[in-house]
Amino acid sequence: MKRSPVILVTPSTERKGAEFADSSVSLSHCYTDAVIAGGGLPQILPATSSRAVIAEAVRRCDGVLMTGGDDIDPKLYARDLPGKLAKTVGPLDPERDGWEQEVIGEVLAQRKPLFGICRGHQMLNVALGGTLVVDIATQLPNPLNHQRMDRKNEPVHDVKVLPDTLLARLAGRQSFAVNSTHHQAIGELAPPLRAVAQSPDGVIEAVELKNGRRGPFLLGVQFHPERLIDRSAVFRQLFSGFVEACASWREKKL
Repeated sequence: MKRSPVILVTPSTERKGAEFADSSVSLSHCYTDAVIAGGGLPQILPATSSRAVIAEAVRRCDGVLMTGGDDIDPKLYARDLPGKLAKTVGPLDPERDGWEQEVIGEVLAQRKPLFGICRGHQMLNVALGGTLVVDIATQLPNPLNHQRMDRKNEPVHDVKVLPDTLLARLAGRQSFAVNSTHHQAIGELAPPLRAVAQSPDGVIEAVELKNGRRGPFLLGVQFHPERLIDRSAVFRQLFSGFVEACASWREKKL
């Protein structure tokens, strides 16, 4: 019997967890359920800043899933933030920002598959030298309402996907509807990345490596496919395709 690919999943953190109100990791079951549905075995990354531990955790896995969560510290991508914009930034976790950047560096150095969702999609861009739109409603002209927490498990707007892309191949189509629970988005793209999907108002909904750059599976999406796997095969296929890429990577190394 083949071993399921091990997928390292980055968690959020909370100041007071269920046990003794300790500082704790926090992760929606939707992520691990989606990985399992895709054929993978999820493993949660500890909330640690130890480079040695992070490097070893990445070495022992077959791919990495970067999850959603709080806003990324604007100091990582913007030198001066006007007061009006600064007020829109939600709770920050600089420690998580730090160890997630280490994770991305290790994943790319070890050339393993990487799938980023929402914050994970944004962190990928920031870690590689890009910027973020700090607040969509404040900074973009005539934007959609992307912060639809009231419909987090439902599609609320369409995205258009470029042909001949990883996302188009996985989804099996070039247009589909997604959920939307964010107030920030990718601004300037990091040099290694290209936008492969957009919402009707121009917000970047997915990124991949640029054409001509050879590498393993790398995909970032702004929406939350883990919450929609029971609604459409499109979202299940994103996870099964990611897990298959992780399995292929492992087989090549055996």
